[in-house]
Amino acid sequence: MRRVIVIPARLSSTRLKEKPLTIIVDKPLIRWVVEGCLKTGEEVILATDSERIADTVKDLNVKVVYTPSELPSGSDRVAYALRDERVDHVINYQGDEPFVYTEDIKRLFKALEDFPVATLACRDTEFYKDPASVKVVIAEDGTALYFSRSSIPFMKLHSDLYPLKHVGIYAFRKEVLLEFTSWGQGHLERLESLEQLRLLEKGLKIKVLLTDNYYHGVDTEDDVKVVSERLLKKLSNPTTNW
Repeated sequence: MRRVIVIPARLSSTRLKEKPLTIIVDKPLIRWVVEGCLKTGEEVILATDSERIADTVKDLNVKVVYTPSELPSGSDRVAYALRDERVDHVINYQGDEPFVYTEDIKRLFKALEDFPVATLACRDTEFYKDPASVKVVIAEDGTALYFSRSSIPFMKLHSDLYPLKHVGIYAFRKEVLLEFTSWGQGHLERLESLEQLRLLEKGLKIKVLLTDNYYHGVDTEDDVKVVSERLLKKLSNPTTNW
């Protein structure tokens, strides 16, 4: 069985100009992501529309697949990169997520033995009311009931589980990814602007793995500051937690 991590990275971005090339601490964001994924020991592919992005990792052991700029999403970019590859399981690792943990990668791949799709979530009260932060609620079997930008569930009582912040890293069986990207957008997906809702609307189960690890994607200048501080702290004392 062949499994691979694919990192989609498009040069153009709406909120942060040329986001993958943004320097964080001492190197481009995309290099943090690629190096982190390579440290897991898994095969890594970079799916990008930019030679400038590819050049930042040309000295690393990563395959580069060039994808059309007009593809609508990272999932489409991943599917395009794998269209001719003999792959069983794939992780779509967002190109703006510089924190990578080997144990979570292994758990995601393991979950695909029982579920068609898997993703991550962590307990986080700080971003509960922030619509830019996606929340998830889960069933008793640990699969997603719903994802939303709204504050779900409504916290009338204290909970030791909720709220759960969704971490936008996905593991797919390849055939499920290809089918998913062939469907048109779902009604809920359009309303919330969350592509994972397309899977739920079609009745597919998404296993949600809870993690205590720190994740923080980069979309704005404020995110750059937060992530830089966290990385500097880690670099200054490698034995500390993220």
